Amino acid sequence: MESIYYIGLDVHKKSIAYCIKTVTGQIVCQGMVKAERRSLRKWLEDIPGSWVGAMEATMFTGWIYDFLKPYAVELKVAHPAMLKAITAAKKKNDRADAEKLADLLRVNLLPECTMMSEELRELRRILRYRNLIVRTASKMKNKISGLLMEVGAVYDKRKLHGKRYFGQLLERVEDVPESVKDLLKLISKRVELLRSISGVGEVMALTWVLEIGDPKRFSNSGQAISYCGLCSAQHESAGKEHRGPISKKRNKYLQSMLIEAANLAPYWNPQLGILYEKELTRGNRNRATLAVARKLVIYMLAVDRRGKPFMTEKESLVA
Repeated sequence: MESIYYIGLDVHKKSIAYCIKTVTGQIVCQGMVKAERRSLRKWLEDIPGSWVGAMEATMFTGWIYDFLKPYAVELKVAHPAMLKAITAAKKKNDRADAEKLADLLRVNLLPECTMMSEELRELRRILRYRNLIVRTASKMKNKISGLLMEVGAVYDKRKLHGKRYFGQLLERVEDVPESVKDLLKLISKRVELLRSISGVGEVMALTWVLEIGDPKRFSNSGQAISYCGLCSAQHESAGKEHRGPISKKRNKYLQSMLIEAANLAPYWNPQLGILYEKELTRGNRNRATLAVARKLVIYMLAVDRRGKPFMTEKESLVA
């Protein structure tokens, strides 16, 4: 039977520290390789046999993961926060980190996180850039408007702040790559179903689809709410529970979009409007907005998993 080698990869911008171990924990080889395709291709030729690998999730992980995956029996990505808690030690350097990754992989204790497909990550990257362009454009328009007013210049306010302006701006975004056009057709159906929820717009629905990926990876709505950063950090000791501020371990893109959507959704969705007013009676607008955002997550997760348009409780009983 062919031996399987376990490889830990500590990924950085310009270099990758690696450690290759046998199933018994013996080090076969360790060192550094440049974070570039040509160097990685040459490095792959020196691996003695079939291998499984692990790396920590960073902003550089994506392209390295895509490049190495076809050559590996299995390639996993570790959750940074959980990995830090497991491997906390005084001695910390790139070689040691690579060895720890190899050991965690070898004994099946790697805190793995979800790695979405290359096509889905490409679409998500485009949407994030688009949202950045929209936010930047809004700031610039307000700045330009203020400068024009200061000097008493005459300008067309409708062109500067109108919806048509935004539409023209969004059309300037680079074309979607050929590799993701088929995936767009599948995503459009999910977006359409999510928009059946009153208060969920196209951008909110598209952000949900591209950031969540497969909705079935969440076994319950609580996990999805936590992933979106809409719950507070929990600290329990000696039977006493304390809730802190909203956790910063979240998907910041989904969190910001959900908060924006939750500010407007109660005006369009009667159920969410009732929920908002109920929470508002407790005297905290932020708390009410968070409650609406959490309910939006519950609605969207249910629709996305069932693959059917949203129905209220009364509508479902009639059906």
